[in-house]
Amino acid sequence: MDVFYGAFLGFLQGATEFLPISSSAHLALAGYFFQVEQAGLTFDVALHLGTLLAILCYFRQDFMAMVRGLLARGTWQEIAEQRRRILFITLATMPAVGAGLVFGHAAETVFRSPLIIAFTLSAAGLLLWFADKWGKKDRDYTSITLKDAFIIGCAQALALIPGVSRSGSTMTAALFLGLSRPAAALFSFLLSAPVVFGAGIYNIPKVMDQSFAPGQVAFYLTGVGVAAVSGYLFIAFLMRFVRTRSLALFAYYRFLLSALVVLALALGY
Repeated sequence: MDVFYGAFLGFLQGATEFLPISSSAHLALAGYFFQVEQAGLTFDVALHLGTLLAILCYFRQDFMAMVRGLLARGTWQEIAEQRRRILFITLATMPAVGAGLVFGHAAETVFRSPLIIAFTLSAAGLLLWFADKWGKKDRDYTSITLKDAFIIGCAQALALIPGVSRSGSTMTAALFLGLSRPAAALFSFLLSAPVVFGAGIYNIPKVMDQSFAPGQVAFYLTGVGVAAVSGYLFIAFLMRFVRTRSLALFAYYRFLLSALVVLALALGY
């Protein structure tokens, strides 16, 4: 595998990880219809490291503020607010961790058929469309409660199923709860950091059992670098997009992709 293929996979990961269109669905469909070769678990973990770097870089001020809160730096109001934010992110992460431990294997095998992915793409897209259209969108980030965080976390757990999308499910739940689009996107992205980090840690024992192919350093570094840069750019794009635009565009994309998958299967591809 050369650096160009590593760059392609890195871009695909960075582009689809943060947009509400499901990265796992795109990777599974690319493998099925175009015989896009998977680069292995070790490279997959490396790509997730790239997207984690993108999150930490873009939201570095938010994460540094949370660190200062843990270290009791700042006024008591600032410390209390940041510790509250950490509590909410921790609570919202727990359902995804539990679901991953119990249903992780099934999500990687049972739910990866193109027909199931076509259904989940359209079903999750319909929920996103309804949430964006009918959600009140009158609450800002500071109005999030423990109940909100838990509900959003439960929605995130559904993203184990390819086609649901982690960012799509969390933003859909947040919009249904009345959060504004920017607030929904912000909480979704902050929430992604521990999930992406946890997925990497969970797979480390499996990675240790695999040999690292010699001469693949450039391939890995290219994939990680492209995933980090493209991920950063797509985070920036979506954070600007949601300030003035509807998320319905991504729902329409899901419907189109789902229809194309069903048509391809009907034609025998």
